[in-house]
Amino acid sequence: MEATPPPRVENLFDFRRLPTDGLILTLLLLYAPFGICLMLLRIFIGIHVFLVSSALPDNFLRRVIVRAMCSVLGMIVSQTDPKQRDKNVKTYLANHVTQFDHNVLSFLAPCHTPLLEGRAGFVSWARGYMELGWIESRTRLVETLRGYNSLEGERTLLLFPEDEMTNGKVGLLKFSSWAFSINSTIQPVVLTVKRPFIAVSVVESSWLAELLWMFFIPFTIYQVRWLPSMSLMEGESEEDFAVRVQEHLAMELGIVSTHHTKSDKLEYLKRMKHVAPPETNSGTSSRPSGARPRTFLPGLSISSLSAEDIRIAGMAKQVKEVLPHIPINVIKMDLVSTKCVDTTITNMLEGRVEFSPEEVSASPSSCSLSNTPHAAPHNLAAAHKVPTAAPAPKTVSKTTFEKSPVDRHLSLQERKDALYAYAKRRYIDKHDLPTESEESLDQEH
Repeated sequence: MEATPPPRVENLFDFRRLPTDGLILTLLLLYAPFGICLMLLRIFIGIHVFLVSSALPDNFLRRVIVRAMCSVLGMIVSQTDPKQRDKNVKTYLANHVTQFDHNVLSFLAPCHTPLLEGRAGFVSWARGYMELGWIESRTRLVETLRGYNSLEGERTLLLFPEDEMTNGKVGLLKFSSWAFSINSTIQPVVLTVKRPFIAVSVVESSWLAELLWMFFIPFTIYQVRWLPSMSLMEGESEEDFAVRVQEHLAMELGIVSTHHTKSDKLEYLKRMKHVAPPETNSGTSSRPSGARPRTFLPGLSISSLSAEDIRIAGMAKQVKEVLPHIPINVIKMDLVSTKCVDTTITNMLEGRVEFSPEEVSASPSSCSLSNTPHAAPHNLAAAHKVPTAAPAPKTVSKTTFEKSPVDRHLSLQERKDALYAYAKRRYIDKHDLPTESEESLDQEH
């Protein structure tokens, strides 16, 4: 029996907010007028909830009042067996699903979540984050959190070791070990979120957009379950402790424990922004003129390119000028990994990247040169210099596989030499440089 392959990183996230099922989408459209009115009403109520939560002192009564008022806003919070919560533990660890997970858990237990990214200021304070500084230095932040945890009477720390939100339906991201270096005893918390019609969180969506969608939808149910406390075993490293807690939490959630990290997600998003979906017709594009370029990921837009996108596009243009028969999407995919024009050209020439060569049409500049009468030459070398069309690129792929290693090496070397000669010819024609034969002719005269 074959083992089930681990989920890919894109399976851990939702890229589309609206449902694909026609019936559910129809019901959502019918609900939309009521949902808009409900959202406007809840915005007005939400301002009062914020003012009340800011005015009341931090105690049990405040948590009960705010939790009841948030139920009116559509945030319904419930917990299973609250007696399981260990009041002596100084650190809670939970899976991360939405932008408001820390607020939900603070309704049930006095806890603080440190600000790990973004700007410190009024907005982060209003969202319920604790500002400790040292956002850029994780080592300094861990030292500060250890000092905070050692103080008597301070609230419990609530950490999300995945460092990124997931859809909570497929798997957990790899837990960061820094969250387990603060305290040797932690209490895992299982968090599940359900919502009708739409996804509970979407990639690259801001917290404000998520808040408005929560006000629009009738309700969002947060279910919290406290698990028994876990401690670092003798001789166990922090990394092994993180893996053990991750697997235990995944088992309780009924999903898998993966090795994907936040960096894998960012790399996937960056790679997909440079990949366009294949056109149905090779000769003509189905996209009307003036329309925005499409992306591979539904719901994501690349109409506003970042500095990294512009840099990749510029490098891809340089590679395309040297190797015009290679598709631009293949070039961009490799540049995302290499970040170097020379390395990408080498990968293409040495056959490390598989691709189907494109047809290379004659360049307009060479056609215009051949059809324009030549001016009087200033010297004899210019009179003999006649623009020539660049040779057609040699096909990189080979249909037969040589049996001996020597033949395979010669076949690869032939392809490299042909591509190198073609690239050199293109460079000479582009910059109007003299060829070796023209230089020898100049020397003879």
